[in-house]
Amino acid sequence: MTNFDYFLWVIVPYLSLTIFVVGHIHRYNKDQMGWSAKSSEFIQKDNLLRWGSNLFHYGVIFVFFGHVAGVLIPKGFYDVIGVTEEMYHFGATWFGGAAGIAMVIGGALLTIRRLNSARLKRNSSPIDLIVLLILGVVTVVGFTNTVGYTATGGTFDYRTTIGPWFRGILTLRPSPELVMNAPLGFQLHILAAFILFAIWPYTRLVHVWSLPLEYLTRKYIVFRKMNPKKAMEFAENTERKN
Repeated sequence: MTNFDYFLWVIVPYLSLTIFVVGHIHRYNKDQMGWSAKSSEFIQKDNLLRWGSNLFHYGVIFVFFGHVAGVLIPKGFYDVIGVTEEMYHFGATWFGGAAGIAMVIGGALLTIRRLNSARLKRNSSPIDLIVLLILGVVTVVGFTNTVGYTATGGTFDYRTTIGPWFRGILTLRPSPELVMNAPLGFQLHILAAFILFAIWPYTRLVHVWSLPLEYLTRKYIVFRKMNPKKAMEFAENTERKN
């Protein structure tokens, strides 16, 4: 194992996770008013937003639980409860693949919407586009690993390599040798994910921690024009009540 391997698979993960935790604490203490998704729905409401947002958010929820099942839960647990290799890989390939497709399509629609709208461009910051780019890399590379490698008979088993390595990172017992020889696609997926974790606290992604599941079932915001005379009367009545 070289110093570069140690840097990639020990230093980078701990550095990224430290920035992730400390950055969230700092931003919450210093910028609670900016702790939101900065919704662009009031700027432009269209089918790209409706379909893209739903596909992406539902997809990311299933992908998250898929990673929990495949990386955080040891392989031995599935052996105990009777889940065979064939059963696990069937679920990972078909359900994980479907979730990945939803994320890819949803993310593409949201990116196209943001790039094609002059109003959205004016109300976007460079970090918004950087987040979309890194999310796209993480999603596409991860989807390629699932469908393009695992489903086609690849022999690499991330449950006996990447899974124990990541759990070792969390328990302060890193074993970089478990992942240093992984296929390039899996390594790129891991590194892109840690880059995403590092910039997460400084982006609109912080809204994930503010009841994200409520977002999926909430009604769309509706803006209606009001007659100026009625608006004035409404304001005067409100002022009298106060």
